[in-house]
Amino acid sequence: MAKHSHWDNIKHKKAAADYKKGAVIAKMGKLITVAVQMGGPNLADNPRLRLALEKARSAKMSNEAVDRAIKKAAGEAGAGKQMVELAYEGYAPGGVALVVECLTDNRNRTAPEIKKLFERGGGAVGNPGCVAWQFKDVAVFLVEKAGEDAVLEALLAADCDAGDISAEDGNVAVVADPGQYDRIAKTLAAAKFTVVSAELTKLPENRVDVPTDKVAAVQALIESLDDHDDVQTVHHNGDFP
Repeated sequence: MAKHSHWDNIKHKKAAADYKKGAVIAKMGKLITVAVQMGGPNLADNPRLRLALEKARSAKMSNEAVDRAIKKAAGEAGAGKQMVELAYEGYAPGGVALVVECLTDNRNRTAPEIKKLFERGGGAVGNPGCVAWQFKDVAVFLVEKAGEDAVLEALLAADCDAGDISAEDGNVAVVADPGQYDRIAKTLAAAKFTVVSAELTKLPENRVDVPTDKVAAVQALIESLDDHDDVQTVHHNGDFP
């Protein structure tokens, strides 16, 4: 992982989230719904729900909206439609690989709409597995104003598998196995570190240099996909100049 890349991606996501706050909060509601449907409404027993709530709070979702989403998913305030997770794979212009993660209550609606966005953006949807092998599932934590040694010491003291730790300009990125997410999150919180971002995500094993004449097209396709109501996350392996 290029140490600067994930910091830059997080900053971009935060700016986009501020600009599209309403859409982001709606997506957080879906994320909470799926977490409750899969693991129940009890925070102590559902690490996926804890992660969803952390993301929702980062997106400035109100406590009232969070409570409504949890109750709706749990059937306490009117049963909601069953949400399913889908992933679409394909390519953007310039050979950039994309994995588009969705939450939807109607896959027959979502699939053709995602395909159309790919085509309009000069890309193409591929078969399942065509690009997923190029990405690795990881837990990523971005710790602000911390020393690499201090973060490593805290994680080792708590018997965490620290994974890959890198430091830049007084900030620390921890990239670990997804199964370590809950343990690392609790350890960093207990040690009073300032965690500006914590997520389960995908990181590309190798990056593709995006040709200068393709940059605008690739970014436009990624943004159009990200704007779709059913899309939660767009992962790519593009390295922009």
